Amino acid sequence: MTHGSMIDIYARRESEARSYCRSFPVSFTKAQNATMTGADGRDYTDFLAGCSSLNYGHNDADMKAALVDHIMADGVTHGLDMHTTAKEAFLTAFEDIILKPRGMDYKFMFTGPTGTNAVEAAMKLARKTTGRETIIAFTNGFHGMTMGALAATGNAGKRAGGGMALSGVVRMPYEGAMEGVDSLALIREMLSNPSSGIDAPAAFLIEPVQGEGGLNAASAEFLRGLQELAREHGALVIMDDIQAGVGRTGPFFSFEGMDVQPDLIPLAKSLSGMGLPMAGLLIRPDLDVWKPAEHNGTFRGNNHAFVTARVALQKFWSDDAFQKQTEAKAEFLTKRLREIASQVPGATLKGRGMMQGIDVGSGEMAASICATCFQHGLIIETSGAHDEVVKVLAPLTIPQEQFAKGLDVLEAAVQVHAPATKIAAE
Repeated sequence: MTHGSMIDIYARRESEARSYCRSFPVSFTKAQNATMTGADGRDYTDFLAGCSSLNYGHNDADMKAALVDHIMADGVTHGLDMHTTAKEAFLTAFEDIILKPRGMDYKFMFTGPTGTNAVEAAMKLARKTTGRETIIAFTNGFHGMTMGALAATGNAGKRAGGGMALSGVVRMPYEGAMEGVDSLALIREMLSNPSSGIDAPAAFLIEPVQGEGGLNAASAEFLRGLQELAREHGALVIMDDIQAGVGRTGPFFSFEGMDVQPDLIPLAKSLSGMGLPMAGLLIRPDLDVWKPAEHNGTFRGNNHAFVTARVALQKFWSDDAFQKQTEAKAEFLTKRLREIASQVPGATLKGRGMMQGIDVGSGEMAASICATCFQHGLIIETSGAHDEVVKVLAPLTIPQEQFAKGLDVLEAAVQVHAPATKIAAE
């Protein structure tokens, strides 16, 4: 079968819902760490990393070996929520490596396989435990595509796909979303005014760093203030760490060191370690009031994911070496992006850690920059309300030399499309 006929089958048979393949029209045959290889043998540097589902890169050797051993030993694949040795080993590692060293006490709820399932469970549990309906979400937030999570998602295009009213959520401005407006003060005023029209909330649902919404990053002061407001009004704090967590900003949780204690923490994406479907919800123990099977999912027992997730924890989080390496790369990324942004009038840096990008002020320009990058072997995408942010989500394990070369490609693409460069050339 020729490469052309392989591409044709997608246009002929795959739903029009497909998206990333439209930006990257190549059939990929293999991938290793930060490199993806096309059917024509060309290598591409991956600055998308499965939208942060591959924080440890493609096909980590140790995870792969453990998974092969599990499969060859006829280890359980699908376990619903039955006890298995793979699940026990994962939970033990998560408790010993992640929770205990951080002084965190949470129950781990295995939900369906994707992030939206974890968010749905969090919203449902917040409503169940408080007896309230309203969830306060934030402008530019993205929490998933199923109906409950979609109600909390801000993007108009994605919301329109729901085809019906999306209720139960009130939107408030994220920190810095409205120029000259103190978002926290506004929320406080709205909640304290009995005629504001906002019912007492069950929970606040927030991303510490907004992934799809344009890499807006909340400050520690804002998150602490939000937590104080929640406590004052008898509401919970749901901190969606699906894209920003699992090391993406440096520490395992993106809110570490900010003196906040979320009540519920949805996790997914890189939780499994090597891109296998796995999502979970961390629950403050006193809130774990589910009745058996009151919330479940057929694929909440992906034992292959338990195997690779356990290896990822043991390999990367048993000490602070990996976090320090990530933080060093993040400093390098900030420096390079600042230099690149200086070539675009009005451009600004967005995000935190290894979840950063450049707001170039135009979705058209950002798309052109990404397209030029792909022509030169770099896979990179956009985010933001108008897709105006060129977003770097390289694997945290990317070799430094490859990371630098990828950023060189990005800089060259920006120089092609940046108005300042064109004016200087003329």
